[in-house]
Amino acid sequence: MKVLITGANGFVGQNLIAHLGERSDVEVLRFTRDDSLASLVGLVGQADFIFHLAGVNRPQDPQEFQAGNTDLTRALCDAVKASGRQVPVLYTSSSQAELDNPYGSSKRGAEQVLLDLKSAHGSAVHLFRLPNVFGKWARPNYNSAVATFCNNIARDLPIQINDPQAPINLVYIDDVVGHFIAVMDGKLAGEPFVSVAPQYSITVGELGEQLAAFRDSRKTMITEPVGTGLVRALYSTYLSYLPPERFTYEVPKYGDPRGVFVEMLKTPNAGQFSYFTAHPGITRGGHYHHSKTEKFLVIKGKACFRFRHIVSGEFYELFTTGEQPEIVETVPGWTHDITNVGDDEMIVMLWANEIFDREHPDTYARPVGTEA
Repeated sequence: MKVLITGANGFVGQNLIAHLGERSDVEVLRFTRDDSLASLVGLVGQADFIFHLAGVNRPQDPQEFQAGNTDLTRALCDAVKASGRQVPVLYTSSSQAELDNPYGSSKRGAEQVLLDLKSAHGSAVHLFRLPNVFGKWARPNYNSAVATFCNNIARDLPIQINDPQAPINLVYIDDVVGHFIAVMDGKLAGEPFVSVAPQYSITVGELGEQLAAFRDSRKTMITEPVGTGLVRALYSTYLSYLPPERFTYEVPKYGDPRGVFVEMLKTPNAGQFSYFTAHPGITRGGHYHHSKTEKFLVIKGKACFRFRHIVSGEFYELFTTGEQPEIVETVPGWTHDITNVGDDEMIVMLWANEIFDREHPDTYARPVGTEA
């Protein structure tokens, strides 16, 4: 199918095009502010579905709201009528369409033009009254606090917060695009108004603090809970504003005659990740824990793990290699060590269930000893 996207060079348009580009069954036609209104007729004449994303939200002259929103939508609808086909139209309106201001009025006017198209011509119309949309490629210093804050914090520039308690309602660009495509594919009903879920609410102050925590995590190595929900979406967005020279960052490396130890990542409630090396014949460990647990994964070399129960004296040993991935867990109450029994350097990944606390390390030296 052929899909026409107006406002194709905008924030939402670029993200939508990127997703549609992953499909072999969709050809994208583009209309941008550089194109003449006259070209709409030819583009609409080819289209099987229209994403009407073009609009004006920060003009120098308020009169431009009417021209860039209501009048442009009317020209699009006229082109649909001229095509003689009932081409479906999805429109990105705004939550401000409910408000009595020039921008909201122009968006509400565009909605009405589309509803008239549906009534008079029969085209399906899908209206999305979107709150603040955030995600990669939104323009900073324009109309998105998220984009501006991400851009500045990622570059160690100051941000301005006038009212920390001011709320912001947000939807994430991937969720928006997912709903758009579901409507196009007939998998999501909703006519004429369609909502995007989930929607998030956060204060301006909380937003600034969360983004600053992402920046600071490179120094503390303590990650935020970035796996789900708003924090996941904000973290992805924040990273998208990093300049290429900040794609990398160094972490401390601790070395001694045995090898090196490097911490990679710490979490507030799910432990920390690190790795260490050991030269041939080197033994590391020789301690036990009461509650702390660890997972070891040898990714290079050959290792001998030895364990001894600190009360019964029961002994156990096992061997692993980097050629066969196998997790070895340390068990509370068993002293343990690991020896490089190969001819090359050994590299071992390590996860501990808690961040190391120097004041309360729960790590007590005790040699494993020999099997006998």
